[in-house]
Amino acid sequence: MTRREFVRKLVRRIHKEAETLDRDVTIMHVCGSHERTIVEHGLRSLLPENVRLVCGPGCPVCVTTTGELAAAIKAAEDGMVVCAFGDVYRVPTPVGSLSSCDGDVRVVQSVRKAEEIAESEDRDVLYLAVGFETTAPTTAAVLLDDPPSNFYVLSAHRLIPPAMEWLLESGECRLDAFICPGHVSTIIGTGPYESVARELPCVVAGFEPEDVLIAVLACLKMLRRGRVGVTNEYLRAVEDRGNPVAKELMERAFEPEDRPWRGFPTIPESALKLREDLADHDAIEIGIRPDYTLGHDESCICDRILRGLAEPRDCPLFGTKCTPTDPVGPCMVSEEGPCFIEYRFGGG
Repeated sequence: MTRREFVRKLVRRIHKEAETLDRDVTIMHVCGSHERTIVEHGLRSLLPENVRLVCGPGCPVCVTTTGELAAAIKAAEDGMVVCAFGDVYRVPTPVGSLSSCDGDVRVVQSVRKAEEIAESEDRDVLYLAVGFETTAPTTAAVLLDDPPSNFYVLSAHRLIPPAMEWLLESGECRLDAFICPGHVSTIIGTGPYESVARELPCVVAGFEPEDVLIAVLACLKMLRRGRVGVTNEYLRAVEDRGNPVAKELMERAFEPEDRPWRGFPTIPESALKLREDLADHDAIEIGIRPDYTLGHDESCICDRILRGLAEPRDCPLFGTKCTPTDPVGPCMVSEEGPCFIEYRFGGG
């Protein structure tokens, strides 16, 4: 069977399963890479009319609050060398962006590069650590490996399962199933989804178009049978126990903390703060404290898009006042942002 034939078979089976449900179904994924696969390959157009596939808070840059970005901007303007990923560099805030601020801001590809910069600098160096469970272990590894005394971390790391729990409990967007993120799941395994999976189907998926379609089919099958629980459809990369080494690094370096996300209220134990024995490298301890009350451009609907309440093209700014070269919100900046993906792969 060719790949094309396999995809056609999957689509036929999805339509058959959807017919048996005889109701509308909303499946949310929480991964920017899944959104890219879905848009780039036009997967939504292959689904039955009663199956809706929406994106949630799956972009780590998009969920970073303006307060955290503004704190890094102030640190740069106060004389620190600030290191950040390229996607974070251009995100606008009410006080400007890292790219436009009057300070020494350097784009890095990894936390190790930021550490190297600290080793070569006399000044203090701040690393703005964004990302989910996928990137947190690498930040932890550097923190636990005796970094230079002038190296500080502002942890904006977030945890995916608590956000899924919040989305489910809020009831804002009626959800019937989750497609769980493949990259995050390689680290945490399937166990952390169990609290959500007591309520509805959760399916761990990879990133090929077939992977996403298989996940959709698995969700529909579970719904037809009235089943809940976690199904791992990404067996070639995800073990149910996750990655024990990475999880241990995270556990040694961080502890969970209640914190707001962009577009979300404070979500219990949804962020990672440095443990007390790493306080010498904690930016919070030297006064770099995010103001979580700092707002954003009210004309931007990134917050609603991240909660599954709107789609990129629902935004009146999409493709006109907000483009990848002149973004208004983070969803148009990051390559994992739903607006950037729709603009780049969905026809501009």
